[in-house]
Amino acid sequence: MRARRGRRRAAPAPIEGGCLCGAVRFRATRMQGTPAYCHCRTCRRASGAPLVAWITVARDGFSFTKGRPRSYRSSRRVVRRFCRACGTPLSYENDAWPGVIDLTTASLDAPERFPPRDHVWTRHALAWLRLGDRLPRHREFRPKPS
Repeated sequence: MRARRGRRRAAPAPIEGGCLCGAVRFRATRMQGTPAYCHCRTCRRASGAPLVAWITVARDGFSFTKGRPRSYRSSRRVVRRFCRACGTPLSYENDAWPGVIDLTTASLDAPERFPPRDHVWTRHALAWLRLGDRLPRHREFRPKPS
């Protein structure tokens, strides 16, 4: 009788993306957390959009693979990175969470792989923005898992 061989799982495809002009590219190997829409004032102003979709990746598997983005400290604990040539917003880093980095979902090569699962910072949401997606909404951060 033959022994059954276990099937090897394929490694998940890397998460890659970059800016509009192609001057900056990045790569991540591992998701961390759940994709979300953010309605906070600073995300809105940094992007010029009514909300921003983000994914969170592990910092230890993340790197910029082409070009050097420009950094902007948007608050005491937060650094945002964007393309210095075309201005595309790329990442969000908060000193309170040193093990992760957030990437703008729209800057990914395959954003459809990462649909947002909820809305955060809805207390800052624009009154005229009407979304009918029925995803969970959180006034600020997501509640911590119990």
